[in-house]
Amino acid sequence: MSSVRVFLLGALAERGPMHGHQLRLLAEKEHVHMWTDFHVGGIYGALKRLLADDLVEPVRTEREGGRPERQIVRITDDGRAALDRLRLEALAEFSLRPDPFDLALARVGRDLADRLPEILRARRAAIDAAAEHHTARLEHVAQYLNLTEQHVMQHQTHRLRAELDWLDSVLADLPAIVADEKTREPD
Repeated sequence: MSSVRVFLLGALAERGPMHGHQLRLLAEKEHVHMWTDFHVGGIYGALKRLLADDLVEPVRTEREGGRPERQIVRITDDGRAALDRLRLEALAEFSLRPDPFDLALARVGRDLADRLPEILRARRAAIDAAAEHHTARLEHVAQYLNLTEQHVMQHQTHRLRAELDWLDSVLADLPAIVADEKTREPD
């Protein structure tokens, strides 16, 4: 599932023809980097792929002042169908992606076992800082969000809190984890 495709096709379906810079500005205005898995800089490449896949089509080019020409695109009928499929897929399917952290923790090995407390405390501090930053930004933008968007942003808040709770349980068991790693037989 491509979040950037959902965003671009959805924006074009809802707002009509636009050029890449307008789409980027919209993404920045809506703070998509805070609640999606893509960054606004990825919009241009994704827009080119949508053009190549005939999900959007050029309408015209425009030039404002001394700026370069910009190609205005609109969503096609195939693009609308793809948008419906992507939205349905995203809403209907639950995705729990494996975190490489879990594999690294399960196979930390003797060499890193002594450094594990320092590493995990640093990870916890980074996640806590991310949670605080997210909460502060949410407070800043909440007034501009509709109810659905507020829930979307709170979803990230809950995920960060859950990660912190889980990591606290790992830190509580850390002496036993380190001891286990030091006594584990090499394969």
